[in-house]
Amino acid sequence: MTVTERLFAYAADTYGVEPDYPFSTAPTYAVLRHLSNRKWFALVMDVPRVRLGLDGDNRVDILNIKCDPILSGSLRMEKGYFPAYHMNHEGWLTILLDGTVPVEDIIPLLDMSYELTLRLPKKRRKSKKD
Repeated sequence: MTVTERLFAYAADTYGVEPDYPFSTAPTYAVLRHLSNRKWFALVMDVPRVRLGLDGDNRVDILNIKCDPILSGSLRMEKGYFPAYHMNHEGWLTILLDGTVPVEDIIPLLDMSYELTLRLPKKRRKSKKD
């Protein structure tokens, strides 16, 4: 099973979500969305390696997730992590899905992204402050 397949299986088991393929011009790009508000918490796409500053002409799968900016800055110093591709660099992080980063390291980051993008209805938000 590929890293991408493992992440999709985890999202299905943990959050009950399946990948959504909303882009007609990029039919392989997959979005993971909250069931409650349809907000994205992850985006999987394939991009040319050179777009990430890597050598080679082939395409590579990546994962964009929402991430705490301080953690994101630390992770980007490690192999396999990059400033967000096509997203806000402060709030999002790109992770290489070629096995460079173990899936066991990605899953907690996917969980963080899920939590950071979860928006509670106003009524529940107010009661959380009490």
